[in-house]
Amino acid sequence: MPKRGHYDRATVHAVLDAGVMCHVGYVIDGQPYVTPTCHWRHGDRIYWHGSSASRMLRHLKQGVPACVTVTHLDGFVLARSGFHHSINYRSVMALGHARLVPDEAKLEALRDFVERLFSGRWDELRPPTAQEIKATTVLWMDLDEVSAKIRTGPPVDDEEDYALPVWAGVLPVSSRRGMPEPDARLAPDVALPGYLRPDGGAS
Repeated sequence: MPKRGHYDRATVHAVLDAGVMCHVGYVIDGQPYVTPTCHWRHGDRIYWHGSSASRMLRHLKQGVPACVTVTHLDGFVLARSGFHHSINYRSVMALGHARLVPDEAKLEALRDFVERLFSGRWDELRPPTAQEIKATTVLWMDLDEVSAKIRTGPPVDDEEDYALPVWAGVLPVSSRRGMPEPDARLAPDVALPGYLRPDGGAS
């Protein structure tokens, strides 16, 4: 529905930034593929990465057309009629051509990815080796041709159906982070970092 469309940068960025997983669509030799992967945004560009041996990345870095989507399920909308059931959701679709992040900018792009998820973690980690960097491909795509679609609110029934004795409303759905589970080989003197604590590291 056109009324669900949003084209302003703030809305598009908010939907992208609220997610971690995207789906990348492309065509190889006439066969469509859709590959799930992790994404992050920096300015008006969306980034994703993977193994340099990945068929998807090797194909996309040639600059072929691509479609990237991000979707959040926010709730099931139960109406009084099966045909008026719906879902509340937020989604973004971006069309464009993927570009290769050059070697000299790859490390900074990967830092952005880690820091977006866990602010402060990158500087705690062992620096990547030259081989690890070489084995990783990072792609980006401009957010020039992009739109968001959002549905919120209660069911919309036919007027005569509102009197029916059928429960109607919204069943909310949300994603949340659970309690951290330490690795079995974690040294006992390594404290849980603030960015993983439920209180956000507050003392």
